[in-house]
Amino acid sequence: MTLLIKNGRLIDPANGVDAKLNLLLEDGKIALVTREEPEADEVVDAAGKVVAPGFIDIHMHEDKVLADGHLDKEEDTAIFNCMLRMGVTTVLAGNCGENTYDPADFLDLVDREGAAVNVAMLAGHGFARFAIGHGDRYTHLTEEERVRLNERLQKSLDEGCFGISYGIRYDPGLDERELRETAALCLKGDKLIAAHVRSDHEEVFDAIHEFLGAAAELGVDTEVSHIGSMAGFGQMERFLAIVDEYRMNGLRVACDCYPYYAYCTNIGSATFDEGFKARYGCDYSVIEPCSGRFKGQRLNDESFEALRREDPECLCVCYLMAEEDVDMALADPAGMVGSDGIMNHGEGHPRAAGAFPRVYAQFVRTGKLSLYEAVAKMTAMPAEKLGLASKGRLNVGADADIVIFDPEKIADGAWFDHPVTPPTGIDRVYIGGQLAAQDCRIIRDSLGRALRKESGK
Repeated sequence: MTLLIKNGRLIDPANGVDAKLNLLLEDGKIALVTREEPEADEVVDAAGKVVAPGFIDIHMHEDKVLADGHLDKEEDTAIFNCMLRMGVTTVLAGNCGENTYDPADFLDLVDREGAAVNVAMLAGHGFARFAIGHGDRYTHLTEEERVRLNERLQKSLDEGCFGISYGIRYDPGLDERELRETAALCLKGDKLIAAHVRSDHEEVFDAIHEFLGAAAELGVDTEVSHIGSMAGFGQMERFLAIVDEYRMNGLRVACDCYPYYAYCTNIGSATFDEGFKARYGCDYSVIEPCSGRFKGQRLNDESFEALRREDPECLCVCYLMAEEDVDMALADPAGMVGSDGIMNHGEGHPRAAGAFPRVYAQFVRTGKLSLYEAVAKMTAMPAEKLGLASKGRLNVGADADIVIFDPEKIADGAWFDHPVTPPTGIDRVYIGGQLAAQDCRIIRDSLGRALRKESGK
């Protein structure tokens, strides 16, 4: 079957294209790019709309596998469905050192069942640390544990993971030797290391040198995660200059950021350990739980301690980030859009359901970014970083993963009190040339496939 998408404004930064061109799709691929209107089995008129590669989320967190062993496909709350509804067709999951399931087994599950989006995985360092029996995140590994950790991570890499993710903030027991030994595993196959660095605010400078210093010594490809929530408190200009310095001295390093001014993490995480209030110069009223008996309330000393004790996995939003710093991060030439989406049965931060359309509504239409820049940060740049040669682009032979949207109407619908509300202004999303979503509702939730990266030699 052939499909013609005509009359749209085709934006393809991977090929330097912003022009009125038509696309002919066949057998899941781009078969022809032309100014003509060849015959096709189906024709979609995209007049007045942007036709772009499907968006790629380089930083998100997958849902847990259900108790019956299947993927969560609940349309309104499953995170892969939230991704698809906002134009994302490919995700990199397993970030911040965390997997919800063995990452290679998760990819196998996607192979068997299909998913709402294409799924690539990182091997979570913290997940592997726990899996080998080291349950204390605050202590160092023994020599025997180091060997088993490296073996487990190597196995995940050999089975197709795109690299290793670290949540150094969440695993403070990780030391310099453990970081370098595990990161070195990614040299084989030129894989990626990504990290939620050890600390934020004024402590972010030592943290970024720790991570990038190790990466530079090894020469490994590197991604710095959600920098708005790490240096978005008045440190962004200096932070970006440090990253640029490493890049100019040969390190392949990029950063991602989400377009919100509040972050989200578990109340029991090390982020909220002793010293939190002093670090930020705040009290606990900046924290709002996303679920449980304190949902929607701002915390105080008593409710904070109760929640940490009773429900440490509770996701909480923290309203602290500086608008000018987040804007600076998203405008940075090497910065990409990453949602950092994480959900707990539909509860969490709205970034999981709104990050990508929000960029167009709050950054493009306000003049903070150009339309072309925004598309690049969601398509060509993450595709190049991940080595996805047939995604993030619309030339002949590329995968027919496509989003069609109205540049004047695309907008996020999710907010902190309604975190999974679908966006608006996205007409159609195709995965492999097949219609996956229309008007921000799911049509088919199983078109996505597992993506694996070979380890090589």
